[in-house]
Amino acid sequence: MTKTIFILNGPNLNLLGKRQPEIYGSDTLADVEANCRAVLPDGFAIELYQSNHEGRIIDWIHEARECACGIVINPGAYTHTSIAILDALNAFEGPVIEVHISNVHKRESFRHHSYVSLRADGVIAGLGIEGYEAGTRRVCSLVGTG
Repeated sequence: MTKTIFILNGPNLNLLGKRQPEIYGSDTLADVEANCRAVLPDGFAIELYQSNHEGRIIDWIHEARECACGIVINPGAYTHTSIAILDALNAFEGPVIEVHISNVHKRESFRHHSYVSLRADGVIAGLGIEGYEAGTRRVCSLVGTG
């Protein structure tokens, strides 16, 4: 049976590759998806989603409870504001890896706080889109093949 990992992306990540490339680079979400698929071991699949709407992200987290073994999430600006996303993640039983493309700790002070980190099993920041690949590999490792 295939184990599915949800890769969830928050607001403005649909503009990846176009918005502030000096911070976020020139790669797109399509590149993120292709790179994550390339590192998947046999028996794993990914579903990549992006929304600018908090409620939609929460709906995907709820859906993950039924059909995903883990979540890799870049909540964008909701990282710093959304207790609702934290609550949804707290109801998910599999591993959660939080990813940020930029090094949020070198940026504005409001970006230094993450509600999602209170639930995350790991946090990756500043690796560019390679952070998604690392997060995907980590979920696979935590879930295992058994």
